[in-house]
Amino acid sequence: MKTILLLLALPFYASTAFGQHSTSAPKDSSKPFILGRIESIQSTTLSEKRILNIYLPEGYKQDDTTQYPVIYLLDGSADEDFIHVVGLLQFDSFDWVNRVPKSIVVGIANIDRMRDFTYPTGIEADKKRYPHSGGSAKFIAFIEKELQPYIESKYKTNSTKTLIGESLGGLLATEIVLTKPLLFNKYIIISPSLWWDDASLLKKQSDIFLDSFKTKTDIYIGTGKEGLGPGEKPHVMEVDANLLSEEIKNTKSKSVHVFLDYLPQENHATISHMAIYNAFLKLYTTTAN
Repeated sequence: MKTILLLLALPFYASTAFGQHSTSAPKDSSKPFILGRIESIQSTTLSEKRILNIYLPEGYKQDDTTQYPVIYLLDGSADEDFIHVVGLLQFDSFDWVNRVPKSIVVGIANIDRMRDFTYPTGIEADKKRYPHSGGSAKFIAFIEKELQPYIESKYKTNSTKTLIGESLGGLLATEIVLTKPLLFNKYIIISPSLWWDDASLLKKQSDIFLDSFKTKTDIYIGTGKEGLGPGEKPHVMEVDANLLSEEIKNTKSKSVHVFLDYLPQENHATISHMAIYNAFLKLYTTTAN
């Protein structure tokens, strides 16, 4: 009899123990932390799909009348510069800081930066070393004819457009300043790889050097203790950045302003965060306040 009662009781104890175990597990209330949105644009010019990481400022609403500046970021993947640039922007645009206006950030994720950020070189050794180089004209056309119209048609933008480029991205930003200066009105150029093609960009003529150039354009050039570039011919990168600054300072235009920022405590690997922070202060503080 005792055996029968014990057997009958076991399922009860088992179900009780099971029920207590199932209800004691903590409920997972976590959810994803979302910094921005990921979009893609099919480029006819580049014959490929390009990924965009987009940050919209706090308070952005598609149905209100507020329009925002746009910051276009080269090297704009999540594992490149997108996250820390957005962090700097968000902090500086807090209402209690108010150094930089709330802005949209468009990070352009890379596929082949050597292809996209360089123009053709006449240095044979560099042609062999970098066989996919020389496609910047197509990439600039993509920015002008596809990317900017896409962003301006979809988001609430105003006329302030900034380009941020570092290293090879700084080379591309310099090329745009000199060849297509109206694409942006603020440029943040960091550690530019001006050594490319034996620094031929430093010899290039540009509309921004003429007194007839009337569009207000602000250019920040930041450089650290860089040393020699990796090109076939020796170029000290901070020297080339200084030469670029001097070239632009000699413009006859009263609408172009350049700021050179030498950060000797930083090198090519570490400069971007501090330089972008300084650039925001130089280029935006007057418009934020």
